[in-house]
Amino acid sequence: MGNTVFTVAASAASVDALRKIGSALSINASGEPASMTAGLNAFAPPVLPANLGCSRFCKDLGIRYPYIGGSMAKGISSALMAEEFGKAGMLGFFGAAGLPLHEVEAAVDRLKSSLGDTPFGFNLIHSPHEPDLEEALVSLYIKKGVRLIEASAFLSLTLTLVRYRLHGICRLADGTVHTPNRIIAKVSREELAARFFSPPPEKFLKELVAKGEITPEQAEMAKEVPMAQYVTAEADSGGHTDNRPAIVLFPTIKSLAERMQQEQGYRCRLSVGLGGGISTPASAAAAFAMGAAYIVTGSVNQACIESGTSDTVRAMLVETRQADVTMAPAADMFEMGVTVQVLKRGTMFPMRAQKLYEIYKSCASIDDIPAAEREKLEKTLFLAPLDQIWRDTRAFFEKRDPKQVERAEREPKHLMALVFRWYLGQGAHWAKDGHPSRKMDYQVWAGPAMGAFNEWAAGSLLAEAKERRVVTVARNILYGAAFLTRVAMLRAQGVELPAEAVKITPVQDNELKEYFSEK
Repeated sequence: MGNTVFTVAASAASVDALRKIGSALSINASGEPASMTAGLNAFAPPVLPANLGCSRFCKDLGIRYPYIGGSMAKGISSALMAEEFGKAGMLGFFGAAGLPLHEVEAAVDRLKSSLGDTPFGFNLIHSPHEPDLEEALVSLYIKKGVRLIEASAFLSLTLTLVRYRLHGICRLADGTVHTPNRIIAKVSREELAARFFSPPPEKFLKELVAKGEITPEQAEMAKEVPMAQYVTAEADSGGHTDNRPAIVLFPTIKSLAERMQQEQGYRCRLSVGLGGGISTPASAAAAFAMGAAYIVTGSVNQACIESGTSDTVRAMLVETRQADVTMAPAADMFEMGVTVQVLKRGTMFPMRAQKLYEIYKSCASIDDIPAAEREKLEKTLFLAPLDQIWRDTRAFFEKRDPKQVERAEREPKHLMALVFRWYLGQGAHWAKDGHPSRKMDYQVWAGPAMGAFNEWAAGSLLAEAKERRVVTVARNILYGAAFLTRVAMLRAQGVELPAEAVKITPVQDNELKEYFSEK
């Protein structure tokens, strides 16, 4: 073909052949399928779902497809979800954040029993106001042999996180440093990605040696490995997010990984995936085209039948459009002004939560709240006197973290924060449990990806919540991404493909089975 510029319109037969992503396609000057030797003008090789992303990443983690079901708090990304992803050759994380320790332990036991050696992971969310809780969760993971965690919402590295990473570190016979515990870090900022791509901080190594958690020899080994070999660039996701554009964030973090790989001289290979905003074949194809080693989905999985939320929430999510989400104060980092992305359609939670934060900023204590404002809060948000809410909150923290109660008794503003956090936390519980009288107070974590998925699935078998299954959704996204990758190859060679001809519509699993296997 040389430097000749040509344009050819693909025939219907060529488009049909293009959809058979496991077979090579050659197109002649008439736009028809052609043999490799007869009048070849354009060519698209096979593109299978297993070959998207980075094969080394999949091999390292023992999965077949570069697809991760990310963690969603309070068990919304459930044990069942992790099981389904695992059995399908993908990776699922259990959402441990916000759950009591015994529930997390039960989920660990269940997944170890049901999946055996099949990969799965658990979430570890940063808890700056409850460091003892973060420590207890890591102790549980170490005790139970949880070898893979997804670290999310971290503002900086912590001693607890380093302790998890280095537990069991050793040097193999070939000289390679082996770390049994692995971390996939979700980050929205390049400076935080740099910390995860770096070896553990020296100050934490010294502290762990002093505590007897690691030996001096292990501390030296730690200087040869990154805190996290895998980092997910988290763009405009549901829940904790900086609302960063994926096409800006991902290339920056990928470039950082390549630079730090060279600077540090790691034997292991740093990998960057992309999450936040991925819910359609087009967004997945774009992620892989930018060089993502893997993709992470979240919001779309919450609307599937395996998620740990209520049918009421699933019904709300099915109706969600891209503009139906907004930012609201976060329960776990309320005092810091941190926000999370939530659903605003069908609930008043975002507005009410913001009102509480405004009161918190302007008042020194509950007693400082103007009488009329306090009465309104008690009648419309809390449905009980604030004194009663504090008694309930106090009883909760006396079991969970007594230090919070001690501080609240010394600092009236902290007491007010805990009371307000009661509403924020309950909003998530009411949503998960489908509490009918509290629907206007549901806190539902979701990003614009939910609306994008609904637009794509409209009129298809996945239009209704009862038909949405995490693996069916995943396979359709991966198949569609592979197909669109082939479309892009042909368009780059001058082949015209009408938009309608390359439209991807969700189909049943059995129509895709030839492109997927579970082994």
